[in-house]
Amino acid sequence: MAEDMLKMTDCPLENQRVLLREDLNVPVEQGRITNAERLKAALPTIRAALAGQARLMLLSHLGRPQPGHPDPALSLAPVAAWLAQELGRPVPLGPWTDPVGRESPPPPGAIVLFENVRFLRGEREDDPVLAERLASLCDLFVMDAFATAHRAEASTHGV
Repeated sequence: MAEDMLKMTDCPLENQRVLLREDLNVPVEQGRITNAERLKAALPTIRAALAGQARLMLLSHLGRPQPGHPDPALSLAPVAAWLAQELGRPVPLGPWTDPVGRESPPPPGAIVLFENVRFLRGEREDDPVLAERLASLCDLFVMDAFATAHRAEASTHGV
């Protein structure tokens, strides 16, 4: 069964809109990341997608915000800054209100980190409409957030 599983490295990535679900849920205190181990674990997959010239869109959650009520304390902005420093390239934080993705994905070999997916109504409930919206953003969905794979949420199950 495992040999039937398609891997990102089996796919042509050049110019493809790749939606990469990562577990970037790290402890943040006063805007500073206090333990970056999960971020470090995500770097090989992120680097591989960028090296393959994917149009990379990262998706993750941080904490447990109230759906529909973005909490600045649970923003992924510190994660975007950390990734930019580690990758040596800009990692813009794409708010969900922007037409990032289907209409204007990042250019090949570039990356955008979407804001905390749990800010969206329907994420925790595995809403099929939200899952379809997320799926419409990409040509290829990569699930690299195995610590969260057991959750029936729109970005881990529904997509």
